Amino acid sequence: MSGMQVSHFIRAPRSAVYRALLDSVAVAQWKVPAGMTCCVHAFDAREGGAFRISLTYEDAGRRGKSAAHTDTYHGRFVKLVPDECVVEVDEFETDDPAMRGQMTLTTTLVDRDGGTEVTMRYGRLPPGVSVADNEVGTRMALKQLAAFVESRQ
Repeated sequence: MSGMQVSHFIRAPRSAVYRALLDSVAVAQWKVPAGMTCCVHAFDAREGGAFRISLTYEDAGRRGKSAAHTDTYHGRFVKLVPDECVVEVDEFETDDPAMRGQMTLTTTLVDRDGGTEVTMRYGRLPPGVSVADNEVGTRMALKQLAAFVESRQ
């Protein structure tokens, strides 16, 4: 299993970014790669709280990790430091051994001139998850997070 890290600057205070990380309505809008839709089934935004999310490909020709066209994952919030850090553990719901295993996603927020530097670091990606594809999806999500938060400032 391997990992990866992506950073993005957002023109908004850390508090606004942090709120968007823990708001299920916001997550459904920004934490979804282009060409997919998001459904938040459960979302308990507190340390130890669980969540379950499905991402479905709009293109019926795309194969999902969990079902025909869907990637469903569940997890829990391991650590929440207001306006600084969110640590979650995610796991795909799949029968494919190459896609199994818990991934750790650590999102850190650091003040930068005029806004916030957001860094998402994945640890322990399952062997079947393409690091390159995961990086592309994370970059898309961070750009959407920026657009979401900046539009509300």
